[in-house]
Amino acid sequence: MTNTAGVRILVVDDDDDVRDLLRILLERAGYSVTTAADGREGLRQAYALRADLIVLDLSMPQLSGWDTLDRIRDLSEVPVLLLSASVGETDKVRGLRAGADDYVTKPFGRQELLARIEVLLRRSGGREDAPEMIDDGFARVDFTNRQVQVHGEDVALTPLEYKLMAAFVRHPQQVLSRDQLLDLVWRDTMHTSGDQVKLYVGYLRRKLDAVAEGAPIETVRGFGYRYRPRAALRESA
Repeated sequence: MTNTAGVRILVVDDDDDVRDLLRILLERAGYSVTTAADGREGLRQAYALRADLIVLDLSMPQLSGWDTLDRIRDLSEVPVLLLSASVGETDKVRGLRAGADDYVTKPFGRQELLARIEVLLRRSGGREDAPEMIDDGFARVDFTNRQVQVHGEDVALTPLEYKLMAAFVRHPQQVLSRDQLLDLVWRDTMHTSGDQVKLYVGYLRRKLDAVAEGAPIETVRGFGYRYRPRAALRESA
């Protein structure tokens, strides 16, 4: 049995009854529970609370569970358990590929839900949150606010360009293949073409070049791409 003392769980669900049921169930099991009624509030709580696990409903107005999960994964590797009324395999596969750790359909068995939460917490024992900000001398990426600056100047990026930039700054000096970037950015190596990577790397380079000529994204022929901010700094010195 997992020691639940001090374990923080965030429940994000727009259904008042389900939210209250989960809060009571989890508190009786010894967890510290915070709730949010929509995706935007869930994100605010996720950033402030530093939860050990998030239970996230998929069907919410305004900011959907899919979009909320996407934003959570930009900042953290916290375990996420998805809740959905859909029993279809397609949604389950999509959820796992999008970065969720488990998927439970409504209505759910209470003991099964608690058991799945226990398993996820055991598995995640060594995880650490990603940094809220990276400043490598060339670019400054604020993951909380999804903002990118180059040499102090804001760079307006589309959501996919931002994710690509985030992947590069988190893996400096590493050669990332197209498949690796598809997994990191699109979270799909099966149904998205590698040509998408080439296209969006080109878009990103042009926007970075417009602010500071010589974007430090190298093409490594036959392998992929490498982000080398230190090399860019040496060249501009």
